[in-house]
Amino acid sequence: MERTDFNQLTWFQAVAEERSFTKAAARLGVAQSTLSYAIKQLEARMGIRLLTRTTRNVATTAAGERLLQTIAPRMGEIEAEIAALTALRDKPSGSIRLTMSDHALETVVWPKLKPVLREYPDIKVEIALDSTFRNIVEEGYDAGVRLGESVEKDMIAVRIGPDWRLVAVGSPDYFAERGRPQHPRDLVRHRCINMRHETSGGLYAWEFEKDSDALRVRVDGQLTFNNSYAMIDAAVSGFGIAYVPDSVVETQIASGALEQVLSDWSPPFDGYFLYYPSRRQNLLAFQIIVDALRHRG
Repeated sequence: MERTDFNQLTWFQAVAEERSFTKAAARLGVAQSTLSYAIKQLEARMGIRLLTRTTRNVATTAAGERLLQTIAPRMGEIEAEIAALTALRDKPSGSIRLTMSDHALETVVWPKLKPVLREYPDIKVEIALDSTFRNIVEEGYDAGVRLGESVEKDMIAVRIGPDWRLVAVGSPDYFAERGRPQHPRDLVRHRCINMRHETSGGLYAWEFEKDSDALRVRVDGQLTFNNSYAMIDAAVSGFGIAYVPDSVVETQIASGALEQVLSDWSPPFDGYFLYYPSRRQNLLAFQIIVDALRHRG
C-alpha cells in the first residue's frame, strides 16, 4: 500500500470544512486546480469517493465524513504540538549541569545566576560543588568553573570574574602568641591550616611571589580541610594561619577577627572562567547562562 500523503489529507480536511474548493484554496494558499488534482489523487489511491461536487457546493460522502471525523482531531493535536514546540524557540528551557568550587559559587556564580533563574523559570540548573578537576564531557556536565590557569586548552573559556589573590591570615591571639611571619619561609615554624587537593589527594603547597621571586612552601599544622570556609573558621578560632581567597575574608579582616600577613608576597592571578566544549546542546538556554555569568554583576 502506498504511503499516506499527509498534504493530501490536510487539503481534503480544508475542502471538507470549507465545503468549497475556492475557499479552501485561499485558506491553504494554493491554486484551486492544484487542490482539485490532489483530492482526485487521494480518492484514486483510496479507491473511494470522498466528496460530491456540484456547480454550487461541495459535500462529503459518508466515507468522506468518516475520514474527516478521523483526521480532524489528530491534525488539531499535531498543529497544537507544533505550536508548542515553536513557542520553545522564544521560551528558553532545559537543564544545565555545572561543576565548580564553593568559593566560585558564592563569590561569582550565584549572585549572577539568581536573577536569571527568576527571569527564565523553565531553565533548570544543577550545580555540583567540589574542588576537583573533572572531565566535564565524560561526566555529563555542560560546563565547569575554574581558575583561568586550570582550564584545559581544548575548551572554550569565558572570563566570569575578576582577578583575585590568596592571602595568609590568622587571628590576633595567634600572632600575639607565635609572632608574625616576615617571609614565606617563616611559615614552616608556624601552625598552618592545610588544604588537601581532592584531585591528587596531596596537600596544597602555598605559592608566593614577589619581584619575580616565586616560592612554594609546604606547611604543617594540626588541621587539614578541603574547604576554604572551614579553614577561615579555624583561623578565627586561633588554630593557625590559613591561606585563602581574599574575597572570603574581607569581613573578618575588616572586623579585626583576622589579620593579614605577607601581603606583599600575594600577587593577583587569573580569576574564574566558565569553560565548556565547543559543541553544545540546548543552545539557547545554555547561552543565556553564559551571557549572564559573563556580563552581570
